[in-house]
Amino acid sequence: MVREVPQARLWYIVIMVSWPWLCVVRDLHAARQGAPPVTANFYGTISMRTYFGTDGIRGRANGVITPELALKVGQAAGLVFRRGDHRHRVVIGKDTRLSGYMIENALVAGFTSVGIDTLLLGPVPTPAVAMLTRSMRADMGVMISASHNAFEDNGIKIFGPDGYKLSDEVEHEIEALMESDLGPQLAGSRDLGRARRVDDVRARYIEFAKLTLPRALSLEGLRVVIDCANGAGYRVAPEALWELGAEVIAIGVEPDGFNINHDVGSTSPEALIAKVREVRADVGIALDGDADRLLLVDELGQIVNGDQLMGVIAQSWSEDGRLSKPGIVATVMSNLGLERYLGGIGLSMARTSVGDRYVLEHMREHGFNLGGEQSGHVILSDYNTTGDGLISALQVLAVVQRQGKPVSQVCHVFDPVPQILRNVRGVSREAAQNEAVVKAIAEGEKRLGGGGRLLIRPSGTEPVIRVMGEADDADLLDQVVGSICEALKRAPAMA
Repeated sequence: MVREVPQARLWYIVIMVSWPWLCVVRDLHAARQGAPPVTANFYGTISMRTYFGTDGIRGRANGVITPELALKVGQAAGLVFRRGDHRHRVVIGKDTRLSGYMIENALVAGFTSVGIDTLLLGPVPTPAVAMLTRSMRADMGVMISASHNAFEDNGIKIFGPDGYKLSDEVEHEIEALMESDLGPQLAGSRDLGRARRVDDVRARYIEFAKLTLPRALSLEGLRVVIDCANGAGYRVAPEALWELGAEVIAIGVEPDGFNINHDVGSTSPEALIAKVREVRADVGIALDGDADRLLLVDELGQIVNGDQLMGVIAQSWSEDGRLSKPGIVATVMSNLGLERYLGGIGLSMARTSVGDRYVLEHMREHGFNLGGEQSGHVILSDYNTTGDGLISALQVLAVVQRQGKPVSQVCHVFDPVPQILRNVRGVSREAAQNEAVVKAIAEGEKRLGGGGRLLIRPSGTEPVIRVMGEADDADLLDQVVGSICEALKRAPAMA
């Protein structure tokens, strides 16, 4: 269910209560501040998928993500991308989860069984896999990771030969093959694929990341704490920063198969904040488990989220004439303060549904080269085809070095509108259809009037309903969001 509500300046309310993988809301266009009243253009597509979610296939290792599943994924994806009579190849990277070994071997068996040569990259960031898929002329790339989830989970992300994540249509094709009898399509004994490990992966990616900065720019004089979440970036990120001249203090760089994202990384910034204060660093950088997103901590220990980072890069690129369009692409979760700030410097902000794939789709369709999410997925399409935590951090540090000011000044480009995000657990996803919940939402909308917005949606990666609200009046906002959460908790499950 999607409620469509006309609002001045596109202050809107979106309510999504269907299964997170079944209802995709796309292309929510935001008007510049000061535009006349408009009606938000919502349209949804129903995507009946068995395995793929909003970011590949994800679930409990050896529960949802089993060797049998990985084998089928390798076989089916290999068949889909097997075109022509050349030797086909796939590159496979992974993060540091214990289950990565199991899934990697099963994927190798699947790909080689349909005649695909397999190049194993070892633990590398997701953006490195996307880059190397293109650089090594692979027919596809695979990243084994559950991103910011705990070690018990894992996932399989697939990239096409262009380094972009797959379209819904290709994912449907892969799923159809997974459900079919693949025996007759397996390669003959002489045509089986081969597997080998690639030794210079980290050096390739580090050099690639460094080349996104001007050659004359150095990070010398910056004391940087880097938190790699005990994940995929634990080797490349500290080394890249050091080679660029920074003084580097690294934490979250001792993976043991179980500690990825555990009290470290972009979803647990407390360790980074403490370390920045302890060593009096100029800046702290936190990556997530597969290093495709980040947050910063300034010299005062204050968190800098993805909205502020996009604002910094947008302003810098606009001044340098590097924006392909006078604006950026963000999601419905990005703060209204960012939209107002961008409008003040002559830039627009288009909004999409939550998920970096939808941001990227809009960027590609409309010609933007900067977009991202408040959570820290920042997509710089001049450089890579997916979010890249290291390269995004380097772009911000370049601005810091050029301005010669503290990070707390450079990276505070707007004052956020008060925003509340609460997760309601233990209720059915259909709870928002309950009459009392619908009434609470309507009453909240009326109380906020034109000075705020609400977003109620199920999570795409876990069984949670998220209630987000923004308004200039923080006390009123707290009351409105609280009443909606209470109504959700009291709502009976629907049959």
